[in-house]
Amino acid sequence: MHLPSWIKERHFVSPNHDPLYRLLHDAQLHTVCEEARCPNIVECYRNKTATFLILGDTCTRGCRFCAVKTGIPKPVDPNEPERIACLVEEMGLDYVVITSVTRDDLQDGGAHHFVDVVHKLRQRLPNIKLELLIPDFKFNTSAIEQIIALNVEVLNHNIETVKRLTPIVRPQASYKRSLDVLSFIKRIKPDQVTKSGIMVGLGETDAEVYSAMKDLRDVGVDIITIGQYLRPTRWHLPVARYVHPDTFKKYEEWGKQLGFRATVAGTFVRSSYKAKESYQKCLTGGS
Repeated sequence: MHLPSWIKERHFVSPNHDPLYRLLHDAQLHTVCEEARCPNIVECYRNKTATFLILGDTCTRGCRFCAVKTGIPKPVDPNEPERIACLVEEMGLDYVVITSVTRDDLQDGGAHHFVDVVHKLRQRLPNIKLELLIPDFKFNTSAIEQIIALNVEVLNHNIETVKRLTPIVRPQASYKRSLDVLSFIKRIKPDQVTKSGIMVGLGETDAEVYSAMKDLRDVGVDIITIGQYLRPTRWHLPVARYVHPDTFKKYEEWGKQLGFRATVAGTFVRSSYKAKESYQKCLTGGS
């Protein structure tokens, strides 16, 4: 399938010569920007933003859309939280997104490591605003409660795709379990800002997109992101369709109608792309 003009306009340039790239590698830190081959990496690095990927660079699951490598992860690095805090301070950031690979090999799924990272960041930067993009922790409520207790600005968990395609796209995950995680967060802490995202272009219909959006709104999700799936390698799922920019505008209208506090939809939108701006939009009530 040929790339349409609105995707060809984006230049996929290596970030290897960017100063932030060198800082991250010198600190032996991972970002989802690199590991997931995000198309926004050059723009974000130039703006001194990055989404930190904790708990290593190897995932225990094998989602068929994701470029992050799968295998047996290395032991958790206890010094990683301190290195992240030092680099965030050096970068002068006031809003940081932290995500992780899924670590089904750990009893708590890595929840305690999230806690360590947040505590180290707040020790160095008491006024830092934080967004956590978390795995489902196999719906281990004790692990999720540890995350909720951190009182970060935004808790994000992506459903990634529509219900019908979940077994194909995320064979080790569950559409219902992801909704249960988001619902549980709101039940425990009703004022917590929650966020979720989906990709389009995997074979879903627009009716299914609307249904997924409604499902997220029904469990109280405040911010939704919708972006185009782009096949990272030939070993991943093929693109079923390239969604026209006008359709993304329609999704944004649906978001307003459904009552999301912020809806961000577009070809290159990713769950942590311009996360600070999405949070600010959420606070002002504008979609």
